[in-house]
Amino acid sequence: MLETANDQIVLQCGDCLELLKQVESANVSLCVTSPPYSDQRKSTYGGIPAEKYVSWFLPVAKEIYRVLKDDGSFVLNIKEKIIKGERSCYVMELIQALRQSGWLWTDEYIWHKSNAAPGKWPNRFRDAWERLLQFNKQKHFLMNQQAVMVERSENTVKRVAHLSENDRRRMKSKTGSTFSKTIANWVDRQMVYPSNVIHAATETRNVGHSAAFPERLPEFFIKLFTQEGDLVLDPFMGSGTTGVVCKRLGRRFLGMDVVQDYIGLAQNRIASVNG
Repeated sequence: MLETANDQIVLQCGDCLELLKQVESANVSLCVTSPPYSDQRKSTYGGIPAEKYVSWFLPVAKEIYRVLKDDGSFVLNIKEKIIKGERSCYVMELIQALRQSGWLWTDEYIWHKSNAAPGKWPNRFRDAWERLLQFNKQKHFLMNQQAVMVERSENTVKRVAHLSENDRRRMKSKTGSTFSKTIANWVDRQMVYPSNVIHAATETRNVGHSAAFPERLPEFFIKLFTQEGDLVLDPFMGSGTTGVVCKRLGRRFLGMDVVQDYIGLAQNRIASVNG
C-alpha cells in the first residue's frame, strides 16, 4: 500500500476492498464514487463482466455501509451498457441487490451531459446521460438543500408571472400522492431548489484519466450532503476530482485507487488547489 497524506487529504493505493477494512466504522459523511462500469477500463481495472458485476461490487458496498455515518449518504455514478443490441440489466440488478443487503435507494439523479457528441447506432441514439444513484442507511439523513439552490430559470419566471387559481392555493396531487404545492409561494423568490437533473459538460481537459467526471458532479453532492470538516470518501478515485472539490470546499478527503500512477496524478491536482 502506498499512502500520501496531510491533515485533510489521504490518498491510498491498493484494492479498495482491503483498504476500506482499515477505515474506522461510522466515520464517513459521504461516499461519492464512479467505479469502472461493466467491461470498461480493462487495462487498468480488469473489466468486470456484466454477469459478475453485482457479486464483485457487493463486498465493497458492505464496507462502504460500515464506514458511513448513520446520517451519511452514498452516491454511485454508474451506467448501463449495450450487449448484442439490448440494454444490459446489471445496474438494475445491482440496485435490487443493494436494497436487499440493507441500503435504502433514496433517490436517483440524472447527469445530463450538456456537451455530448452526436452519434447513432442502427437501433438507438447516443446516450447523453448517466445515473447517479443515492443510497442511505436510514430515512433521515443530513441534507443541506439550501446549499444547492439555483437562480430561477427564464421558464420559471414566466411560469410564476401568470398564475392560475390552482397556483394560488395549495394544490393536491391529481395522482393521489401525498405531494402538494403552492406555486404562488415562489413569485418573489430569486433562488429556487434544483431538480434531480444535473446539467454538466463532460470533462474535456487532459487530466490524465480516460473517465474523469466534471467537478460539478461531486461538488453538488458534497454541498448537499456534507458540512465543512466532514470526511468524504471516493474508493475509485481515478484522477482525484472528488478530492480537488473537497479541498476547495473545506472537506476532508479519503481517496483510493488501485493504479499507482493515478495517486500521483491526484496528488498533483489536489496540491494545485487553493483551499
